[in-house]
Amino acid sequence: MTVQAQSTLDAAGAALDRAVAWLREHQTADGWWKGNMETNVTMDAEDLLMRQFLGIRTAEQTAASARWIRSKQRDDGTWAAFHGGPADLSTTVEAYLALKLAGDGVDAPHMAAARRYVVSHGGLESTRVFTRIWLALFGEWPWQLVPVIPPEIVFLPPSAPLSLYSFGCWARQTVVPIAVLRALQPRRRLGVSLAELRAGSPPPTPPRALSVPGLFHLLDRQVLIGYERHPIRPLRRLALARCAEWMIARQEADGGWGGIQPPWAYGLMALDALGYPLDHPVQRAALSGLDGFTVHEDSPAGPVRWMEACQSPVWDTCLAVTALADAGVAADDPALTRAGRWLVGEEIRRTGDWAVRRPGLAPSGWAFEFANDGYPDTDDTAEVILALRRIRSGAADARDRRATIGRAVRWLAGMQSSDGGWGAFDADNTSSIPAQIPFADFGAMTDPPSADVTAHVVECLCAEGMATDPVVRRGLDWLLRHQEDDGSWYGRWGANYVYGTGAVLPALVAAGLTPDDPRIRRAVRWLSAHQNPDGGWGEDLRSYRDDAWRGRGESTPSQTAWALLALDAAGAGAGAEARRGAGYLAQTQNPDGSWDEDFFTGTGFPGDFYLSYKLYRMVFPVSALGRILGRVTPAPDGDGAGAVR
Repeated sequence: MTVQAQSTLDAAGAALDRAVAWLREHQTADGWWKGNMETNVTMDAEDLLMRQFLGIRTAEQTAASARWIRSKQRDDGTWAAFHGGPADLSTTVEAYLALKLAGDGVDAPHMAAARRYVVSHGGLESTRVFTRIWLALFGEWPWQLVPVIPPEIVFLPPSAPLSLYSFGCWARQTVVPIAVLRALQPRRRLGVSLAELRAGSPPPTPPRALSVPGLFHLLDRQVLIGYERHPIRPLRRLALARCAEWMIARQEADGGWGGIQPPWAYGLMALDALGYPLDHPVQRAALSGLDGFTVHEDSPAGPVRWMEACQSPVWDTCLAVTALADAGVAADDPALTRAGRWLVGEEIRRTGDWAVRRPGLAPSGWAFEFANDGYPDTDDTAEVILALRRIRSGAADARDRRATIGRAVRWLAGMQSSDGGWGAFDADNTSSIPAQIPFADFGAMTDPPSADVTAHVVECLCAEGMATDPVVRRGLDWLLRHQEDDGSWYGRWGANYVYGTGAVLPALVAAGLTPDDPRIRRAVRWLSAHQNPDGGWGEDLRSYRDDAWRGRGESTPSQTAWALLALDAAGAGAGAEARRGAGYLAQTQNPDGSWDEDFFTGTGFPGDFYLSYKLYRMVFPVSALGRILGRVTPAPDGDGAGAVR
């Protein structure tokens, strides 16, 4: 090894020590970690609009949110859906509306610049359906021009092509309250007008008549609109009541729905429109819970407040445990044992919507959030099991952990989809129909298997001794079938091909493929070809829409770490590319042991909605450096493993 290479590794080792100290410092007394989750300013604009709808918006909240929204405006007057991304029309319209609600004058330079962009790009007429729903709630858009989601959808059996259970869990929880609002068509006072944002654009060209979207467009415009004018009154009343019951039955312990902002906000407004007063226990709990999703910070302009679209304590904690173990922290270290006890206590033991497709499967698993017991997900469950395996503690804790892992492994295996892969929240949630309806112009509507989730589950089950089990072999076959022509894998929940490839290669090796397997070598060549000159890796979120961005973008700590984890699994952890990647992490680290990461590397809806996980910049680099430097603490024999089947 050259002197320069050794110097790089020494610097990487020092960086790892500082990062481990940072993670230790940021663990809570209860044992969990949580990084804030930033999205775009539609969360903050819609929070103000929801409060306006409910009649509870305060001047203090409005001023603080407006400061945050202004701070995210770009030099051209627009707002983007993610840091560094292109201008987004609907995001800009919602931000403009929120600032106008806050009292910003239409002739102020920042407002005039936003207005010029909106009008020149089609105006309100060209916004997405979700933005038009918000406008309709305040009379700024005709309800008649909003696609119809009849509340009678709640009566459809799960086997029906457009039942609630043909939608992904996030979509079904949003569809129900929107169906209520679309049926009741409430109109609340806004106090301002957006007339200046109308461009007089013609309505969008409808889809081709002889196509599935075209048929749904005709159904919406010629059948459902007519039924909305003259519904069967007793059936409509029953449907609205059933929708309310459906929502209330799924309210979580924190007062929210699904642990995410859209069904939470729409749920509050739908129940309000149905006559539930704000002092009703359901409404009171929902409003109180939103306080826990509100981040308050100081800025040069004054106090700001912004909303998390979701929270990730379980995900952050299991990844932090794995990172510390990868960095060589002892399996019985108090930081790991505290985290292990907390994670075991977060196991979900009740049945949720997933059981519609998997009746009879005993419940287990973990959710992403503090409270989302109706929707454990396979991705969190796999990573929690892998983390729990890295911990050693007293006999009682070990027994609890083994029993918990055993239940979770059985649930995880039972959630495999028919094609051999795993979706995040449901099995066999693969219908193509929800994406064809006029309502579906924003965000993924279903939850089909993805490479990143399937890889995490395969890796987990292999760690549990199931590498030769038919469940795992079918999962492995799914992964090999879905390798891209260039050697990479698509990343559903992280950006993008770097994330997918970083997840899959460790799973393939765990399942028995050797580093010289041609599929693995193709992936390594792809990663090597996309390393940036600074030694890091980055991938712009535009790669979800434009193949020219595949594997291309400014280097980030988390994406660099994903590439390093893949290289290490593929036997290239000691190679020149890995050393350069480790050098990038060492050179870009802050003195306090942290890394900065302004770019969003998390994915909510590919092509539409993205996330910045504030702990990704820490946990993944710590894991990657620990593995590259060979500091890994293995799973304790006889302590971490659980009963398999």
